Amino acid sequence: MKSAQITPPQDWDRTGLPAWSFFSEEMLSLEKEVLFRSHWQAVCHVNDIPNTGDFVTLDFVGERALVIRGQDGDVRAFHNLCRHRGSRVVAEQSGTCKSAIICPFHGWAYNLDGTLRGAAQPASLPKLDPVKMGLKSLEMDVWNGFVFVRFKPGPQPKISDLLRRFAPELSQYDLADMVPDGNGFWTTEVEANWKCVRDVDNEGYHVPMAHPGLADLFGDNYYDEPFSDGASRSFSKFREGAARLWSVRAYKNILQAPLALDDDHKQAWLYIGMFPNLVFGIYPDSVIFYQEFPLANGKTIQRGATYRFKDEDRRMRLARYLSMRIDRITSKEDEQLIEWTWEAAFSSGYDGVMLSDLEYGVKTYHDALRKLFPVLKEDEPPAGTLADRNAALLSEVQAV
Repeated sequence: MKSAQITPPQDWDRTGLPAWSFFSEEMLSLEKEVLFRSHWQAVCHVNDIPNTGDFVTLDFVGERALVIRGQDGDVRAFHNLCRHRGSRVVAEQSGTCKSAIICPFHGWAYNLDGTLRGAAQPASLPKLDPVKMGLKSLEMDVWNGFVFVRFKPGPQPKISDLLRRFAPELSQYDLADMVPDGNGFWTTEVEANWKCVRDVDNEGYHVPMAHPGLADLFGDNYYDEPFSDGASRSFSKFREGAARLWSVRAYKNILQAPLALDDDHKQAWLYIGMFPNLVFGIYPDSVIFYQEFPLANGKTIQRGATYRFKDEDRRMRLARYLSMRIDRITSKEDEQLIEWTWEAAFSSGYDGVMLSDLEYGVKTYHDALRKLFPVLKEDEPPAGTLADRNAALLSEVQAV
């Protein structure tokens, strides 16, 4: 994919989402249903669960997913929900079930393919069909080794179709062969509405002011492409010349990119965003993903993981350490910006935003939200009417 700066149209709506959308409980409830339950969510990489019985779990917006490798080597996804009383059948974030999945509540046992092996004290129960009473399957998709689940049917196609336009560019990284860095999945809580995370992450206009490390690494090379068909792209080559910060200077000096990367990507960072809440950071030394889920209007959990090349040598390991250090500092800087963005919506002086041409990615992301939630184009509906009003507006659009 050839890199080219995207020029926004001459006349475009530079206003953002209404303030009420950041603290409306009804809006958040609708978002959980329409966005988070009905869109693809990344759980792990297949190499997080390389052996029989290995599993990863993920909880968000009241849902519980279990991804596990079976005796036959296949990876499957289930609701982490015992068919007896609804307990979690697996309590840990990750681990290994030796030969069966055993519910910690009453000891019901499930085979690794999800079928019911047997209930504790079966004489106290009617005869149970092992398939019908097995763990409930989840819709699953695997893209370049990354495992996605979806709890309810939604508008997105398979991930390979959704991200098809990036396939030639991404093929040189061999993502399917990446392995976890050994640190597991990280999580952190941010005191803000989840959309504030997206609003900060969807633009690079703030990089020169707020992120000294990235500014030192990228210079003026960083740019964002707008959201289109549910995905976006950001890209930056490293700036030429000596770096000011020691970590950036050391990173550029030590990094020896894989030979498979073309000249445009040997010294560059690439980001692929996927609606509504996922970003892949694809570097010459590693690959990361991160996502956010709402816990409440003023509390968001961020989750992510890092993957390395399978044949990583000591030099590449050090380069990866340095790139992750730059990333960690950037993430902490963003947390403050996210919380300030959240606070603004409560101020009596807040009357919206004025987006620059360098924030066109924010606008296109908001457009994707408005397509699903046309109610965002209006003043806040009366209490108890938001979902109905949004449904009515969607019906009007579909009738045109």
